[in-house]
Amino acid sequence: MPTTDTTLGRQERALLAAVGCGLRDDEIAAALALPEHSVAEQLARVLVKLGLRDRAAAIVHAFDCGLVVPGRGPRTRPAGPVPRSAVDRAAGERIRISVLGPLRAWQDSRPLRLGHLRQQAVLAALALGAGRPLGRRELLDGVWGVEPPEANVVPVYVYRLRKVLGAGSGPDSVLAYEGGGYRLVPGAVDVDAERLDGLVAGIGAADRAGDAGEAVRLCTRALGLFHGEPLAGLPGPLADAERLRLTERRISLVQRKSEFQLRLGRSAEAVGELFDLFAAHPLNESVAALLMRALCRSGRQADALSVFDRARRRLADDLGVPPSRMLRRTRELVLHGTP
Repeated sequence: MPTTDTTLGRQERALLAAVGCGLRDDEIAAALALPEHSVAEQLARVLVKLGLRDRAAAIVHAFDCGLVVPGRGPRTRPAGPVPRSAVDRAAGERIRISVLGPLRAWQDSRPLRLGHLRQQAVLAALALGAGRPLGRRELLDGVWGVEPPEANVVPVYVYRLRKVLGAGSGPDSVLAYEGGGYRLVPGAVDVDAERLDGLVAGIGAADRAGDAGEAVRLCTRALGLFHGEPLAGLPGPLADAERLRLTERRISLVQRKSEFQLRLGRSAEAVGELFDLFAAHPLNESVAALLMRALCRSGRQADALSVFDRARRRLADDLGVPPSRMLRRTRELVLHGTP
């Protein structure tokens, strides 16, 4: 673990620790009994002595050399009412995070600026962690993969994300350090992927109860949560894996919704979404087969056979394989008018 340069005096070490805890200049001045105008000057001298580039690098160094334990640093506050906890804040200034498309976040209706892509990827990992603490190593592996940065940047990104989310490291923070890792406090943040999980559970319950109409309604709500490619543009192995998982989940939802619509005799309603899905995923044979069934049941046998021909050509051109037995069987059923 790095150590603080021995040339730092006691007050300079205290100032570095205060910076590492995320205190502002006025808070540092109050905590160390310094004139506020001298804080920036003293910090500049500390940066020169330690060979650090800026305040963010000082925060990293404070964590690295053990002056600050993540999430446990002091935080001065002006006199006033006792601050609310993160969960209490959630009832008013609600933080919402969306991962089912390009990463976005809001406090109430105000969009938040989430910083550069690696910082966004850290937030996405925390949002998809379902409240489980994620350690520094796990975040580095998930966001940087096999080429992690030399510096311990995770505490810096957490510090910046706390500022973005409108809370520090105290009891009002929505981003806590517990059990050796960071996590978003359950109940303090609304993540659309968690709402998706709840809707999928409701779809399963409606299916088991034989209520296809309710299942279609819940599928529509779930699909409405998506607004483009999940985590679009975010780097790292974790974002890549989650992008694939969430995309597959959307495909499955469209298929389930269409199956319920066919069960209700509403095949014409299913055709539009299935056409869009087939256009985006022309090598997905189960989607092609389902579209063929919906078209045939809508009296569009020729269109159903055209879908088979398009799928066959793409499979041959892109993968060098013939249609599967399932897709060929669907074609036979369409020819006989009994999908």
